[in-house]
Amino acid sequence: MTRQQRSPDEERLHRRQRLAAALRIFARLGYDEGAGGHLTVRDPIRADHFWVNGFGQYFGHIRVSDLLLVDGHGTVVRGEGEVNPAGYAIHSQIHAARPDVVAAAHCHSTFGRAWSTLGRLLDPLTQDACAFFEDHTLYDDYSGVVLDPEEGKRIAAALGPAKAVILRNHGLLTVGGGVAEAAWWFVSMERCCQAQLLAEAAGEPVVIDPDSARATRATIGVSAMGRLNFRPMLADIMRAQPDLLG
Repeated sequence: MTRQQRSPDEERLHRRQRLAAALRIFARLGYDEGAGGHLTVRDPIRADHFWVNGFGQYFGHIRVSDLLLVDGHGTVVRGEGEVNPAGYAIHSQIHAARPDVVAAAHCHSTFGRAWSTLGRLLDPLTQDACAFFEDHTLYDDYSGVVLDPEEGKRIAAALGPAKAVILRNHGLLTVGGGVAEAAWWFVSMERCCQAQLLAEAAGEPVVIDPDSARATRATIGVSAMGRLNFRPMLADIMRAQPDLLG
């Protein structure tokens, strides 16, 4: 069933299920870090609201029923728990600035954090990295934990129309037209950071030329490929941990 064929209530449930599954996947991959990290999905009924994981809850235990619905002021209007203040400051502004963004992901993953300290964009060193060529940006600032929505606005401005932004000295943030896209871009970008760090540690990598990188991005950097690549991970977590649907 496509998004257009689902009723608003069915679409809401679909998004919540994908969000809970993505959080479980991120736990498996080790992207959770204490109470840090947050994934959100826009509510299809109240477009100025979004669903998010509760503050301090382990990603690997989250069920659909644990997710929180938050309004534009940061108030939890459905669910039990608190919102990560930094998560609200960042995600509320991303969703406000980008009506096309349905989901966003930010976690303190190891290689994303390591790469962010360099204050550089990723290079098109591999086929996978080409998905982000000229489609990711750098937020070249760090002034502490993001608690002020005004800084969230600056991050959203730095992201612009791209699918991802590197937050200097902080980590990665990815967005998409659904949870599948936002989650897959995060997984892929984290691995691209790892690959470039390894390549540069070993020597001087050969960079793919711009025309070839753009052509590759047009094939593997599109929304449909984000959804396709997330599908096997989703199927696996759904079979292995069906309790997430509770």
